[in-house]
Amino acid sequence: MKLHDVAVVGATGLVGRAMVAVMEERKFPVNRLVLLASERSVGHEIAFNSKPHPVHKLEPDRFKHIEYALFAAGATVSATYAPVAAVKYGAIVIDNSSSFRQDEKVPLVVPEVNRKQIFKHSGIIANPNCSTIQMVVVLKPLHDAFNVKRVVVSTYQSVTGAGKRGYDQLHDELAGRPPKEKQFPHQIAFNSLPHVDIFFDDGYSKEEFKMMNETKKIMGENIRVTATCVRIPVTGGHSESLNVEFEKKCTSEEVREVLRGAPGIVVQDDPKNNVYPMPLSAFEKDDVFVGRIRKDETVKSGVNLWIVADNVRKGAATNAVQIMEALALGK
Repeated sequence: MKLHDVAVVGATGLVGRAMVAVMEERKFPVNRLVLLASERSVGHEIAFNSKPHPVHKLEPDRFKHIEYALFAAGATVSATYAPVAAVKYGAIVIDNSSSFRQDEKVPLVVPEVNRKQIFKHSGIIANPNCSTIQMVVVLKPLHDAFNVKRVVVSTYQSVTGAGKRGYDQLHDELAGRPPKEKQFPHQIAFNSLPHVDIFFDDGYSKEEFKMMNETKKIMGENIRVTATCVRIPVTGGHSESLNVEFEKKCTSEEVREVLRGAPGIVVQDDPKNNVYPMPLSAFEKDDVFVGRIRKDETVKSGVNLWIVADNVRKGAATNAVQIMEALALGK
């Protein structure tokens, strides 16, 4: 088995650490692992395959001889260093930021949905937004079976989607102490904020914009999506309420059967016995969990769904590692 030289940018953050953990769990064949972060993280160590690996300062020449570079450090860092890694040093970049997602030359990939796009890259492959990933994993098999016309999605997003500062603010507030750094404009403990990322003039947030436009790029322009994104005080994963309208008629049971046979999906749909997806049960898992499947009686053909996934894992780290696995296998 060929071994690969891999760099992780933003290695000390929530997603960067998860990337390292997922590579170890999935036994990705690593020859050399280079961990990169800002200067303040230099000297930290992260274990991989039971060995401590030092964190180095992010500098251009760190990408020399690197085959795959996983980026988890934000759009500004990616815009600066991803082209250096890809163009100057020949690495294949898998970027978790929003920097390249709407670039026509950069594939936006969820392996369960549009795997073939992985091999159409020019050095950079984009990971979609975490909320988009779990939604399109569910929409893809339903679209293949029934032709999705329109999606109305409301999200209930974990504070971990805002990184360590979001996580720390919640836990500081729960402990009754002032947050060291505020990530959210209001208290998040015992609260919900219909505010994820910045707002545009039309009233939509950047997170909502991402979901609507990324879904079209991944699945096709004919699918109409409208979104409302909400931050809630949980840490295990993102939840989504989907109302999906189809071109073809279908029953709730037919929808269940399609989802049961789809890759990366676990159906948990027995509400009378309290069985449905929850962030606590999705935490640190790589599947997308679906339940509360029921017909929408207000349209000719439609269903309501409840979807939950670990946003740090499948919504970011695992999706990136899956892309890297496909590249390594060549299929």
